[in-house]
Amino acid sequence: MSTAIPVNSAHLSEALTGQASPSPLQFAFTKKTGAHANHGKREALSGEQAREQLTKQLANKDASPRPRAIYIHIPFCRVRCTFCSFFQYASNQQMMDDYFTLLEQELIAKSRYPWSQAKPFDAVYVGGGTPTDLNPEQLNRLGQLIFTYFPLSANCEITLEGRLNKFSEDKFQAALAGGFTRFSFGVQSFNSKVRRAAKRLDDREYILERLQQLTASNSATIAIDLIYGLPHQTPQNWQQDLQDVIDSGVHGVDLYQLLTFGGSGLQRNIDAGREAVPLSSSDKALMYQQGHQFFNQRDFKQLSYCHWASHSREQSRYNSLVKQGAEILPIGAGAGGNINGYALMQTRDIEAWKAGIQQHNWAFEQLSLPAENAELKAAITSACDKGIISAKVLPNGHELFTHCLPLFEAWQKNGLVNKENNSVKLSLAGQFWSVNLANAMTSYLQQYPLKELALAE
Repeated sequence: MSTAIPVNSAHLSEALTGQASPSPLQFAFTKKTGAHANHGKREALSGEQAREQLTKQLANKDASPRPRAIYIHIPFCRVRCTFCSFFQYASNQQMMDDYFTLLEQELIAKSRYPWSQAKPFDAVYVGGGTPTDLNPEQLNRLGQLIFTYFPLSANCEITLEGRLNKFSEDKFQAALAGGFTRFSFGVQSFNSKVRRAAKRLDDREYILERLQQLTASNSATIAIDLIYGLPHQTPQNWQQDLQDVIDSGVHGVDLYQLLTFGGSGLQRNIDAGREAVPLSSSDKALMYQQGHQFFNQRDFKQLSYCHWASHSREQSRYNSLVKQGAEILPIGAGAGGNINGYALMQTRDIEAWKAGIQQHNWAFEQLSLPAENAELKAAITSACDKGIISAKVLPNGHELFTHCLPLFEAWQKNGLVNKENNSVKLSLAGQFWSVNLANAMTSYLQQYPLKELALAE
């Protein structure tokens, strides 16, 4: 029987509990925390020691019980959106052709490891960058490579991410023929003025018409992303964005809050006085509420705090698996993943990545050792993402849930959750602050651990 440190909810900090407020949706916390905040530092290996350990893990024939996925990175974009700080390389056909040739070599080589063949993959995600900038032949070839070289589960979801600009019918048909089953487009906003300010290509009319064409084909799952808090957005044109989702016929939609980063064009424009300061977190919270209520009132199924589906074909499986702590095989410059709990990020520099492939020596920045209590952390993250924390989804479930009751009671007092028997359901406010709650619960267990479930700092 585990023992616990006695906890008095009155002694818990506001960083864990949030603060009492007439509007917890807007003011429970001062700002959203990052998805990896307060998870502690992981010991890392580098150099030859890291390479030997990665080779050892890839040679392991014994598959873990965790689900698994493949992430393939295409680091090219024709235009750098103002809100993005992840731009790597401008789309150049020769560079992309050279990259694709090397990507094929890496994909085939990685597929041959015993670890890669030990168990079917549940999802494949081709992200970027703008993967839809690949030409039709490359999109078709990439899909064929995935199906030819990797074991895939019967209902494996294979997603191609990108933008609608210049995503021609030839590209769509080529990707379908290659085996892609899901397409995720970064719309961000339908409003033409908002789009132009964010350096998004094409006006509302084209975006809406192209989505209607794609969904009407009934050939694949079509999902889109919207961002709330962009310059020139108002409650009125945001409401039109939400209605445009319905009119487009898409099967799924993500609502993401605008977060500004130091390296983004938007932040530079703000600092230089060329762009207005973005909406506050409290204002963006109201936009989240607007979207949340809009889709729930129209019987969309809420798959996570930020994702809704209009059709059962939309599962958003890759994103869900990531939150569950799935193993991810990374392919491509800048791709990240984890093998048997060892986390790695491949180098973003194409030349270094290229040299690694040519030498059969994968170029990655470092290899982080498995995190302590990774299963528990993933369970907390996934539960908060889905909006309900129950004893049955936690390791040492009933005992750990009981141990966390002081935290849950403080959350309930502050309007973030509703406690029911052996579960707590996140309120609308709790869903908006779900990442904060996941990080708070992790920190709580670091500060007040069960003896057998002590999370390392």
